[in-house]
Amino acid sequence: MEHQPVSSPSPYDGRSWSRAAQAMRCLPFRRAFYSRVQAEPISSREFCRLPSASEFCWGRMGVERVEAHFSWLIRLGVLRREVDGQGLTERVRLTPMGRELLGTWPGELPRAGLAERIRHQLRRSRPRL
Repeated sequence: MEHQPVSSPSPYDGRSWSRAAQAMRCLPFRRAFYSRVQAEPISSREFCRLPSASEFCWGRMGVERVEAHFSWLIRLGVLRREVDGQGLTERVRLTPMGRELLGTWPGELPRAGLAERIRHQLRRSRPRL
């Protein structure tokens, strides 16, 4: 059974909303990760150095894998790069759409089932299928 976020009136396109919600359920990041990047930016290197990384994701990941997930969430509109006086940085923050999506689930994000994770991976690797 697929877990959809509680519907809420949103200014976002339905397809964008559902793709972003699916990614949040399929990727290994837990609610604590999204809450952290809502409060303060973090880079993939900083994320991998956290002593309590298991609090923020399901399993350990290397910097490249974390960065690939960040890039995908940026593309979907859930995260954005932090900007400083020099321009874009390595750090990411939650976008308004990401905050809105996060608010639709009470408690921990529901994990996607196997079929949904396969569909997500296909969509991610072959976006035009």
